[in-house]
Amino acid sequence: MATTWKNWAGNQTARPLSISRPRSVGEVASIVSQAALLGETVKVVGSGHSFTGAAATNGRLLRIDALSGIRSIDREKLQVTVGAGTTLNTLNRLLAAEGLAMANLGDIAYQTVAGAISTSTHGTGTELTGLAAQVVALTLVTASGEIISCSLTEHPHIFEMARVSVGALGVVVECTIQAVPAFRLRASEAPFTLDSLLPQIHELAHEHDHFEFFWIPHTRWALTKRNNRTDDPLDPLPPIRGWIGKTFMENYAFGALCKVGKLRPSLIPRLATALPSSGSREYVNDSYKIFASPRLVKFYEMEYAIPAASVVPALQELRAMIERKGYLLNFPVEVRFTKQDDVPLSTSYGRDSAYIAVHVYKGMEKEPFFHDVESIMKTYEGRPHWGKMHYQTAQELRVLYPRFDDFIDVRNQIDPHRVFANDYTRQVFGE
Repeated sequence: MATTWKNWAGNQTARPLSISRPRSVGEVASIVSQAALLGETVKVVGSGHSFTGAAATNGRLLRIDALSGIRSIDREKLQVTVGAGTTLNTLNRLLAAEGLAMANLGDIAYQTVAGAISTSTHGTGTELTGLAAQVVALTLVTASGEIISCSLTEHPHIFEMARVSVGALGVVVECTIQAVPAFRLRASEAPFTLDSLLPQIHELAHEHDHFEFFWIPHTRWALTKRNNRTDDPLDPLPPIRGWIGKTFMENYAFGALCKVGKLRPSLIPRLATALPSSGSREYVNDSYKIFASPRLVKFYEMEYAIPAASVVPALQELRAMIERKGYLLNFPVEVRFTKQDDVPLSTSYGRDSAYIAVHVYKGMEKEPFFHDVESIMKTYEGRPHWGKMHYQTAQELRVLYPRFDDFIDVRNQIDPHRVFANDYTRQVFGE
């Protein structure tokens, strides 16, 4: 019986032939090989946090949440092999219990390991890469049902492409991640005016281990977050104050403002002034507890990676466009940074990058605004996040990724009949 599937944001819907929850790698291989014999397609869904149709299918849908947990740890190399269905939240806790941590993380941790790396998910830090570049080996179930282990020494041509593959090469069932010893972060949060922030943005980004900021449209304010490694003792936010600041203010109170803005858009500029523009706070906690925060308010998101050197003019153009077009936006614009890496379809491949993310509250019109944002980002050779909304096609993306055709060659070799295809892979990789 067909079952309807929706992603977290509710903007992607599918009616697959079936939804399966394999409990072993062997079961995954069996389902894939059977589907291939019948001429059916297969897609894997993790936590459904992609805003694109990366997991949507009218073929077979696999949920791999049962493939979870740590499989092994190489203590000498600090490399950890985990089931690909492990959520980042779970992985963080498991690593902490072993005295280990991820070197860098994004600001949410609901995604599965496979989903996060496959879409080039990243955190922030000019000397740090995204998650995919932290993967040193993986196990892949190919379109024939073959189970292959990939690394720099074993099937290296597949490994380098499979780290970010948008699910188009096969089912990632295990990953080996380069971990680091567990560490603490000192978080410093403070507001700046955007005009005072932009001239020193590169200095701040390089001065701190992890730097990001959120500009609040319709105001002159930006909230900065500076996270730095420290040996200082734990000094977390008090439980009540932390819940008020992180859960209530950033979710329930903010969500209430968004609902009012959706009903009365003309009030949005005035409501924006209710977001924090004064006051600072500082605290120390385990790294993973500072990197990620609860995100309960649903939205649609577009994010582009551009050369880091272009971030100031791009933001100036974005602000001018919003004012000129009169867009009413009740979500901040987020800006982050990463170091270049060597993963062919990583959004930071070959260049230090700045990321500009824009959001629209769920249920509000998004298309005109997102198209205008994309037009600006294209002028800076912007690469769209594979898991966030964009309108680029294979023809356009081929120009942005120097090794795009190498990826297509590997895809032709291991999935010539497109068992892992769907509408989204046809958009971004072609037929």
